[in-house]
Amino acid sequence: MSLLEELLKFSPIPLEPEQAKVLIAKALGYSIIIASSLIKLPQLFKIVQARSGAGINFYGQALELFAYSLNCGYSFAKLYPFSAWGESLFLLLENFLICLAVLNYDNRKKSCFVFAILYSLCFAALMSGFIPINILWYLQSLNLPLAIGGKMMQAWSNYKNRHTGQCSAITATCLCLGCIARIFTTIQETKDSLMIVNFAVASVANFLLVSQIFYYWENTNKFLAKSAKKKKK
Repeated sequence: MSLLEELLKFSPIPLEPEQAKVLIAKALGYSIIIASSLIKLPQLFKIVQARSGAGINFYGQALELFAYSLNCGYSFAKLYPFSAWGESLFLLLENFLICLAVLNYDNRKKSCFVFAILYSLCFAALMSGFIPINILWYLQSLNLPLAIGGKMMQAWSNYKNRHTGQCSAITATCLCLGCIARIFTTIQETKDSLMIVNFAVASVANFLLVSQIFYYWENTNKFLAKSAKKKKK
């Protein structure tokens, strides 16, 4: 007898193991969505408070943004339950704001405006329903190299700089845990092998970024302190 079957003996509502798995997946899925509506806000607030995107790789963030967007377009077209992919919608919005903030504080205001317009048009097209599902599948297959490429670009910037700048430890840790949880919910709710592989590899990439944040913790604090002194002068 499995651990789940043992636990179900104490449930006030009679449930079969498969029913329990579905309920757990739904509850976990919506919990991830609720958390994702806040998960990147610490990163955004850190950039805005410092009025600097130092250490944040814009191109890495942009690649992640398009990866979340492709996941939304594909899942929406496949009519997957919102509990299986809804966090991508919130994460792309937060990533979009982070990209704009980095460009803005880097005094690239024209680039900021052009990026906002072009991305909005691309996302509208993905969610329009006019793109054939087979094309969306191929686009979704790009999700993995886009997402991992974005993480690796950030990881390379961290390694090169020997600090993680304005990268948020809270955001990175929550993203890592969220991806791990998404492996289970995706298996239960969609059984889409492409999405399962994406979340599995993303978990490893996010773990690398979390490791860097804590490894370079002292260097980062020194860098941020120096940056703050320069601004005061």
